[in-house]
Amino acid sequence: MTSRLPKLIAMDLDYTLWDLWIDTHITPPLRSDGKMLNCVRDRYNREIEFYHDVPDVLHRLREAGVIIATCSRTHAPDVARQALSMLLVPPKAGERHSSPTPAIKYFDQLEIYPGSKVKHFMKLHEKTGLPYSEMLFFDDEHRNSDVESLGVTFCLAANGLDERTFQHGLDTWRKKHLMKVIEDAADVTEEQS
Repeated sequence: MTSRLPKLIAMDLDYTLWDLWIDTHITPPLRSDGKMLNCVRDRYNREIEFYHDVPDVLHRLREAGVIIATCSRTHAPDVARQALSMLLVPPKAGERHSSPTPAIKYFDQLEIYPGSKVKHFMKLHEKTGLPYSEMLFFDDEHRNSDVESLGVTFCLAANGLDERTFQHGLDTWRKKHLMKVIEDAADVTEEQS
């Protein structure tokens, strides 16, 4: 019953998925040796890489059929998109014969441009047709909790997205939507009967 997930999970980029600000710490052009997993370098050899638990979170969400989005207010949207295109996510543990996948292929929706995260979520709602109550957002900045005014569940990822923060966000969303979680579990039980 508690395994119910929101239909859309969104994540900020800077200091939520990687440990830098893409618009101030990184200087294009970006480069990759084409084989290095989860690592891209800029002109001065500065590395862009996901926090340790991020690839596993992406795999799990993709497997569960959750819409994955990113919402970033960066002033370097093209560089952020390029980094997501070049970062290679390693295959899921136990899948030795699978190839690495460009990170951008995990994201169904990209809202990467300057402005309020409220605006980003309004666009996500418009594009997906999903109610805000079916959205969970991870961000390292508390100021972006203003998305809760729409009905989005916000989870602070103060030290970046890791397994503990991810589970905390899911638990928070489930508590806020307990009746919906219970109703959906009852529907599944009836369908199986």
